[in-house]
Amino acid sequence: MCGIIGYIGQKKAEEIVLKGLKRMEYRGYDSAGIATLNGGLSIIKCKGKVRELKKLVKVDSKESAQIGIGHTRWATHGEPNDINSHPHVGKLGKLALVHNGIIENYTSIKKKLESEGIEFYSETDTEAAAKLIEFVIESRPDLPMEKAVQLAISQITGAYGFAMIHSDYPDRILVARKGSPLLIGVGEGEMLIASDASAVAEYTDKVVYLDEGELAVISKDKFQVLDANDVELEKEVHELVMSLEEIEKGGYPYFMLKEIFEQPKTIADCMRGRINTETGEITLGGLTKALDKLVDAKRIIIAACGTSWHSALVGEYLIEHLARVSVEVEYASEFRYKDPIIDENDVLIVISQSGETADTLAALRKAKDSGATVFGIVNVVGSTIARETDAGVYLHTGPEIGVASTKAFTGQVTVLVLIALKLALMKGAITKEVSKKYIKALREIPEKIQHILDRSEQMKRISDLFTYAPNFLYLGRTYSFPVALEGALKLKEISYIHAEGYPAAEMKHGPIALIDEMMPVVVIATTDHTNDKMVSNIEEVKARKGRIISITSEENNDVSTLSEFNFSVPETEDFLSPLLSVIPLQLLSYYVAVNRGCDVDQPRNLAKSVTVE
Repeated sequence: MCGIIGYIGQKKAEEIVLKGLKRMEYRGYDSAGIATLNGGLSIIKCKGKVRELKKLVKVDSKESAQIGIGHTRWATHGEPNDINSHPHVGKLGKLALVHNGIIENYTSIKKKLESEGIEFYSETDTEAAAKLIEFVIESRPDLPMEKAVQLAISQITGAYGFAMIHSDYPDRILVARKGSPLLIGVGEGEMLIASDASAVAEYTDKVVYLDEGELAVISKDKFQVLDANDVELEKEVHELVMSLEEIEKGGYPYFMLKEIFEQPKTIADCMRGRINTETGEITLGGLTKALDKLVDAKRIIIAACGTSWHSALVGEYLIEHLARVSVEVEYASEFRYKDPIIDENDVLIVISQSGETADTLAALRKAKDSGATVFGIVNVVGSTIARETDAGVYLHTGPEIGVASTKAFTGQVTVLVLIALKLALMKGAITKEVSKKYIKALREIPEKIQHILDRSEQMKRISDLFTYAPNFLYLGRTYSFPVALEGALKLKEISYIHAEGYPAAEMKHGPIALIDEMMPVVVIATTDHTNDKMVSNIEEVKARKGRIISITSEENNDVSTLSEFNFSVPETEDFLSPLLSVIPLQLLSYYVAVNRGCDVDQPRNLAKSVTVE
């Protein structure tokens, strides 16, 4: 992985491909490259940023190509360098290929091709795919290009999103998908292909999403999609719900800061049309067709990765507390391999910002194979998870460009609140009057977040004092425990400081050994029913000279007076507190990272959407 873009039409392909690669920089990458056809095949690639590639690519009105593909690479096989970067070529140098995913049987393919006298130059699995596909095309001149490609990829095991061009076929781009997302941007007299809609949004609002096992032949005027059996498919053209304004910084120095400050709006958008303060009703249209399965479920399992796993933990507390239904939270990456006990009486909820997370998709398919009903909570409309689940809810938080998730987390928690309230009402666990009270409190959350953001300078001053701390510890109880995990993850992701989140009571079972006068301890104490216990935990830290930074509700004097530094958030219902307490932690991680000179939007080694295992 990480980003694929292609263009065929009448415009300068180099210009459009480079701009598309720039749009996808947020996904995280370590090298970039471009291949074009203009009389012959031209390939330029290098380690580093797109800006370095752009210096090497000449965009000339007389000589520019009208067909090209590009790639930003996040290394899986082989270190980041010029040779391992994409595109890769076949033996004869006629075919150029870019690839997201992992070819699991590349070593056996490589050995077979080496026995045919074909040499390899990189450490990548992708080169094996490029060499194989060109070899089959040359070996089977009796077959149309697309059938030869189908024959070649039938020999490949693993996950892939392929895009390729061939000098003998200068009128087409071929793409194939298994496990890694690809879409076609449909224009007038031009077509684009991409792994991410942000790369095509400037040129068209009409897209076609490829499904598993499909191959597409794209020319400037049309596209043809074939399944694995070479049967042509009718594909729906979707309207792309994305604007250029949403994928630009809008005056902010970083996308992450913009997205932190967007949260009053994105949470309001997430609730819009779904809650009724007068009646206490919750309307989640995307769940309607399978809502009875959710109500009748004996057990609910939530599977997710990273930040989404933290929102899933909040969801566990929410659903068990409000609806009184047993919930288990699983790492999606472990779920498929541990031989889970799951059947048609269970419901699996999968959570993914991108809707393309490979491990989460695998968990989804494992559960469906076992007969369970699967619900999805995703942000990206038309994503694979959105298409493959039985029902689901979109976040409607808009594109999230920063690698470190912020507004997607609060959007996910908001949706989980709505699901928990809906389920609680339908099961009779709460009354309409109680629901009205809770909905009123939920409606007040955006304004309360704005109140926190208006005091962001306070958190900046705190961050200035702890920028060079080698470690952080985050503590919380019940609803604040997942927030502690999320706060620690944000700091690790973008500032590269080691940080750990713990349930506050677990501190005594090991982590307390780390506490001294050099250890900042961030305490999240915004849930009233555990406050006395949190005070005791803070006393334990204070006795060992730990530096206490507390996030409290506004009237929590018991904790604030014990703390060296305190940031207060407005009062709300305990189960809504994660939506408020996480905001200052996002700000803390952001300001620390900026102070340390880190690339906040593109932290090292990370990718926005993890589409490989």
